[in-house]
Amino acid sequence: MSPIVVVLNGPNLNLLGKREPEIYGRETLADVEADCRRVGGELGLSIEFHQSNREYEIIDWIHSARERAAGIVINPAAFTHTSVAILDALNAFEGPIIEVHISNVHKREPFRHHSYVSGVASGVIVGCGMQGYTLALHRIAKLIGAPKQ
Repeated sequence: MSPIVVVLNGPNLNLLGKREPEIYGRETLADVEADCRRVGGELGLSIEFHQSNREYEIIDWIHSARERAAGIVINPAAFTHTSVAILDALNAFEGPIIEVHISNVHKREPFRHHSYVSGVASGVIVGCGMQGYTLALHRIAKLIGAPKQ
């Protein structure tokens, strides 16, 4: 059975391709999911992909991942800068966690420079566009020693 990697997406990422394309590009969340599933298959990973605008759902998915997932890729979006609750949930997860941001948050408004998630993450990928997700999957595969298919 392939190791499971849970890919979590926070608020407003359901609007990718429509919301601020000059920052986030024209690809949709469905495009990101398709890329993750393709690359996950190449790396021998089983991908679970979720998006929510509700903090509690993201926390519930993290809790669920504790029992069955080898790693988490998370783009917490605006929750990056506000959610101690997501940080606490991630602190209870024992596998690698890669934080992803589509834009370079360090070139944006100062409030975006702080991340609660970064302190628990095994790695942080910023400013690589949608490719950040597949880069994160490659890193998790390396960290967990997943055999390529």
